[in-house]
Amino acid sequence: MNNSLAYKEDIWEELINGQTVLVSPRPIWSHISAAANIFYIFRKFLFGRKCTPIPDGMEVYLDEKNRFIPDMMVVCDPEKIHQNGVYGAPDLVAEVLSPSTMKRDKGDKKTAYEQAGVREYWIVSTEEKSIEQYLLIDGRFVLHEVYAVYPDYLLEKMTDEEKAEIITEFKCSLYDDLLIKLEDVFERVN
Repeated sequence: MNNSLAYKEDIWEELINGQTVLVSPRPIWSHISAAANIFYIFRKFLFGRKCTPIPDGMEVYLDEKNRFIPDMMVVCDPEKIHQNGVYGAPDLVAEVLSPSTMKRDKGDKKTAYEQAGVREYWIVSTEEKSIEQYLLIDGRFVLHEVYAVYPDYLLEKMTDEEKAEIITEFKCSLYDDLLIKLEDVFERVN
């Protein structure tokens, strides 16, 4: 079997502003781990509830010019979920940054998610171990907060008071009773 042919058959594409863009089919471990952790957090919390978490691999059709493959999404309207993809805006989307997709995730895709009405958008950096949480307010994404795991060398220089002010967990705007711990999102992310 020719490995280069097998690789070519597995190439994913997204449609961004009407332009076909190839998506790398082989993310690195930290990317896979963070995306899986986020899915697991929502899967466990939403089990038996109306909303459905969907892991990486399923396409979302926002409109005729924008079709993406988010790293994780939550869809609360079951009518949007079909065998071949999600049709319409998910309620939450998480994109884990890769060097090759970072500009699109923070630019064109963020704008398209905003215009489609995604209620909450996360940009997750495994390099910085951070999450930018955007909330849709009056039709625009507003940066609600940036959450980050502080590296040991910074923690060693902080006072106890400074350490006590570090946010280590946060709530998803969709659910009052879901507390997300940064250590769970970035577990096994090197």
